[in-house]
Amino acid sequence: MSDDDRRAEIRRDYEAAHGEWDAGTQAVLDLDPGFLAAYSRLAAVPDRVGALPEKVRHFVRLAVAANSTHLYLPPVRGHIRRALEAGATPAEVMEVLECCATLGIHSMNIGVPILVDVLEQEGLRDGAAELDEYQERLKAEFTEKRGYWHSFWNEILELAPEFFDAYTEFSSVPWVSGPLEPKVKEFMYIAFDTAATHLYTSGLRLHIENAVRYGATAAEIVEVMEIAATLGMHGVFEAAPVLAEEARRRS
Repeated sequence: MSDDDRRAEIRRDYEAAHGEWDAGTQAVLDLDPGFLAAYSRLAAVPDRVGALPEKVRHFVRLAVAANSTHLYLPPVRGHIRRALEAGATPAEVMEVLECCATLGIHSMNIGVPILVDVLEQEGLRDGAAELDEYQERLKAEFTEKRGYWHSFWNEILELAPEFFDAYTEFSSVPWVSGPLEPKVKEFMYIAFDTAATHLYTSGLRLHIENAVRYGATAAEIVEVMEIAATLGMHGVFEAAPVLAEEARRRS
């Protein structure tokens, strides 16, 4: 098989598996077709195994690409289009994005415990204060709407009850009115918590526990992680066209 024929075959296989082709993919094909073929095989494993329904695999890809710690925008339209083609509704896709929007709370999950440590270190705090009636109501409301409670909420509830009140309403929108089943919502949190651009391990463990309680299987959760594990290629797709352009300039 000639080099041109081999490249054409790789492109056909890639487009059949992934449904998209752009300048970044073309540049990788031109520079190292074997590498693109190896990536194509890696990224297609979830589609070959199929532990998750097709539309849910596209939801996970969207959650990995569109969350605020990654924001790799080139494939977002394709993931949305393919999810819709696989039977997803706009409301379901919107709910994926709503789940991703909660990632920002991790500033509080990480920052408030550090603040508490500093206050105790400086003698400005001596243990947790008792929750008042308002805070107890917020805790009960969060637990009812979100279906769990975790100790990392305690200090946020104590020190920033009004913020926690507003966050409860904000984060609960998908849980109150959203169409996705609970374990699929948890898959979205797992997707961006396990992504290499975030790696929020406390949340990852929590949402794996929640997903299992909602009936998720090990195979389903592993497949979420497999999809997230391919995001390292996004940098290659961005940089390869630059390399190709610079190489042409020098030649």
